[in-house]
Amino acid sequence: MNHDPIVFTFFLIFAGAALVATLALFARQALLIAYILIGALLGPWGLGLIADAEILKEIAHIGIIFLLFLIGLNLQPQDLLNMMRKTTVVTVVSSLVFSVVGFAVAYGFGFALEESLLIGIATSFSSTIIGLKLLPTTILHHQRTGEVIISILLFQDLIAIVLLMLLQGRGGAEEAAIMEMLKLVLILPAFIGVAWLFQKFILLPLLAKFDRIQEYIFLMAIAWCLAAAELAQLAGLSGEIGAFIAGITLASSPISLFIAESLKPLRDFFLIIFFFSLGAGFNLNMIGDILLPGLVLAFAMMLIKPPVFRILLQRTGENLKRSYEVGYRLGQMSEFSLLIAVLALDVGVLSQQGSYLIQFATVLTFLFSTYLVVMRFQSPIAISDRLRRD
Repeated sequence: MNHDPIVFTFFLIFAGAALVATLALFARQALLIAYILIGALLGPWGLGLIADAEILKEIAHIGIIFLLFLIGLNLQPQDLLNMMRKTTVVTVVSSLVFSVVGFAVAYGFGFALEESLLIGIATSFSSTIIGLKLLPTTILHHQRTGEVIISILLFQDLIAIVLLMLLQGRGGAEEAAIMEMLKLVLILPAFIGVAWLFQKFILLPLLAKFDRIQEYIFLMAIAWCLAAAELAQLAGLSGEIGAFIAGITLASSPISLFIAESLKPLRDFFLIIFFFSLGAGFNLNMIGDILLPGLVLAFAMMLIKPPVFRILLQRTGENLKRSYEVGYRLGQMSEFSLLIAVLALDVGVLSQQGSYLIQFATVLTFLFSTYLVVMRFQSPIAISDRLRRD
């Protein structure tokens, strides 16, 4: 009997990811590193067991849509404004410093001016997934450290989303890019207005009427996320932006926390596929070309991010211990760096070498930053039992 190629592909993804994730946990590493590594091992440039990474890439796109939807769900406007007001200077200044350093490294290794600028900007973000996954839940919502980290990450995420929107408009000739920018400026506010009206007068009343039926809430949340993503694409925006706006419109709802919790397993399912497909699409033959600049870029970010965050946070009144810890917890590059690298390559703004440089450096910072955090601070996978907290 012939085996089903889809079932076989999913078997390779999840069985392989489970095996490597087990090894990663013993090594005190974030699981997404395991997903990327198993993708590279089994993909077209590794063992070749999965020959076509493009199919996975299309499926994995759903994971990014759910990720941005859940980020939007956690952006309650009033709380967000209060937190960001305290960390705006820290986020903006640190992003500028990291961008300048990243630009200098890329330009020093011979990348073109525009590519170097984009590489520099991609280095300025820290990982929301790693930052939150390595925070003990005991401090995530109840202590100042968690609040500071979340506010900085959310502000960075907003900047990254704007950059992704701008890249969407660069995928053609200069005149076409200008038209895309104008369309973005005109359509985005209208889309936000339509989404807000729909959730206020249709979605929320339905959810309130049948709020006892959890399956219905789960179903409506998925439908609203994907419908907004599809509508955004039809309007000339991206599905990711539509999902993000859909999440924000529900953020003030009393059931937003329930929706966020119920959708996390579904998000994780597709994000595993996303990170696997990212590894599967990585051309291992390119490592020789980007090894040295990738190492230098990763080392530069790991070296500069903790002290910059520490200095800036101390200037805002945070104590030395907290500033020191936040700096190390935000010392890596971001999954948004990976998204920017992939999208910029797809629209022709970044060369293959530049895209792989960002991806390689990002994975390296994931690896080393995780080690530094679990050796020094409380986390669910800390080296010491004394530091391990749920």
